[in-house]
Amino acid sequence: MREYGQFCPIARSSELLAERWTPIIVRNLLNGCRTFKEIRQGAPGISTALLTQRLDGLERRGVLRRTVDGRAVTYQLTEMGQALRPVLDAMGQWGARWLEIEPGHLEPAYVLWATMKLVDVDRIPDGTTVVKFELLDRPADTHWLILRRPQPELCVRPSGYVEDLICRTDAATLVDLHLKRLGYAAALRANRVELIGPPPLTRKFRFWFRSSPFADYVS
Repeated sequence: MREYGQFCPIARSSELLAERWTPIIVRNLLNGCRTFKEIRQGAPGISTALLTQRLDGLERRGVLRRTVDGRAVTYQLTEMGQALRPVLDAMGQWGARWLEIEPGHLEPAYVLWATMKLVDVDRIPDGTTVVKFELLDRPADTHWLILRRPQPELCVRPSGYVEDLICRTDAATLVDLHLKRLGYAAALRANRVELIGPPPLTRKFRFWFRSSPFADYVS
């Protein structure tokens, strides 16, 4: 861990938070991730070894608490960790306003993970609804969004359920929808989204997702 040798609170905070992947891990915990698998799913590209190292470091510094119950291991932010919420909110608002989204930022696995996190569970149908996402920019990859209460789930392998809906789109379109740079009606008219399934579900699909909390800061 790099040390600056300065008493400045910004320098001392940076020694912990400016490490690669650390803000992403904290973001995922703030978004409700509790297990190693859930945290890693929201951080495509991080290795198992590095995630383990970062979690251990955050635990040593008092940012999170690890709980072991038999073979089950869960992670939860402490009061110290929860106090980082306004810090990450400020980073998100600043990034949304001042930084452009480039092609390298459109990792489909993360875009669909973010889609799952934006599900409004109060609006989804009762029971289980399965949406298969076919991304035109990553045709070899297929994802299934399992919509159910209390927690939706994203799968990258067949779930055993029969799909209720198929959504054909691309990562850039999903990002534009999340950030309110594009409306669903306009996306459908421009053939940037194709929904295949029963009309009662295709009509309600657009209402199942909230906008990104940073959408109002996009310039």
